[in-house]
Amino acid sequence: MRSRYSAFAVGDAAYLLETWDPATRPDTLELDPETRWYRLDIVGSTGGGLLDRTGTVTFEARYRHGAAAGVQSEESRFRRVGDRWVYVDAA
Repeated sequence: MRSRYSAFAVGDAAYLLETWDPATRPDTLELDPETRWYRLDIVGSTGGGLLDRTGTVTFEARYRHGAAAGVQSEESRFRRVGDRWVYVDAA
């Protein structure tokens, strides 16, 4: 989750697509270069342990877009593909 947030913060769409579940991944991803992500708070999580196949992360991500500021709140679902966790979707 934190690496995906960092990818949003630096505008790394390729990494976001690479860490997205192939079953739900879009063909392309265009990030708005005017959006500045500046804070991530993990609110909670379930699963995601060494023997788990799925997990969730609930978070709040703060951003600025021009003079406006906002918060994106989401519960993200993840699953393990091989030895790697991938983003599935927002629950």
